[in-house]
Amino acid sequence: MPPSDHTGTRLTVDLGALATNYRQLCQQLAGVELHAVVKADAYGLGMARVAPFLASLGCQHFFVANLDEGVALRALLPDVAIGVFDGLLTGEETAYAAHRLTPFLNDFSQVERMAAKAAGQIAGLQIDTGMARLGLSEDDVDRLASNPRLLGSLQLRAIFSHLACADTPTHPKNVEQLSRFRALVKKLPAARLSLANSSGIFLGTEYHFDFARTGAAIYGLNPQPSQPNPMAQVLTLQGKILQVRDIDSPQTVGYGAVYHVKEPSRIATVSVGYADGYLRTLGNRGSCFVDGRQVPVVGRISMDLITIDVTGIPSKQISPGAFVELIGPHHSIDALAAEAGTIGYELLTTLGRRSQRTYIGGA
Repeated sequence: MPPSDHTGTRLTVDLGALATNYRQLCQQLAGVELHAVVKADAYGLGMARVAPFLASLGCQHFFVANLDEGVALRALLPDVAIGVFDGLLTGEETAYAAHRLTPFLNDFSQVERMAAKAAGQIAGLQIDTGMARLGLSEDDVDRLASNPRLLGSLQLRAIFSHLACADTPTHPKNVEQLSRFRALVKKLPAARLSLANSSGIFLGTEYHFDFARTGAAIYGLNPQPSQPNPMAQVLTLQGKILQVRDIDSPQTVGYGAVYHVKEPSRIATVSVGYADGYLRTLGNRGSCFVDGRQVPVVGRISMDLITIDVTGIPSKQISPGAFVELIGPHHSIDALAAEAGTIGYELLTTLGRRSQRTYIGGA
């Protein structure tokens, strides 16, 4: 059942802020192409709305994680270029061709299989420069260099690698991967090159190459965690107050009785919980805002509910049916993630399954 106006949480996506971020990143890249990453349902914000909107801004190149996401995106955008990070699994060759998707091949066997079963098709390569996750190893690159017929039978569109520590500009791994990437691509046929992700864009022009792949920064996450966030906030999440009660010591709040009331307090119960992506680790450490005032989350996070201490907040601002700011202008998603002991990426991709979702600012 889709969310309705009666849903306890409201998730608002500001397409105007999304456009601001897209244009700012394009300006930062100074003529280098920006390829938008819309995997995981556009980081939880809704690929069906976000991807066409980015295309309307001029974005003509997109990345997704897997084949199914690529097929879904192709149905939305018949004319854009779509790259798939996860590579080519056995039996997928026909589907890639049918939907005009570009697999980024991650090991030597994938290149062999595509050359044998899909000769003439468009492909890309991902090479591992130090993340040890996906990508051709140095040995794989050397084998390809000594077997030029394999890549010669394909339309090699691009080669990329992924930075492990770009969000820490001074980390020596960045320079190490840049050097390794330059050395490895020299062994391969000429193709368009990419190394920078969202954070990598801000490391400097030497990391930009021919195009950058960005998702997080478009959606408002801070690409430079040690610096003020240069991106506009795209997401607002609000929760509805269901009940307010006055309690006093020695009463406790929530499951496990882990929050002990020490003095007369006013507790509001809010309709949001871990089933909505509001992480359980926020119990007794998260916060939200009521009319611009920060209030703490007290007690454990339940599946559908949280409890907040609204002592001192005027009653008219916390009556049942009023909304509190969980993520918004006073409390960014990165701030909430820090309270949860995680990163904004995780929160962003888990929020909003049951929320009333609204898109604004896209005109």
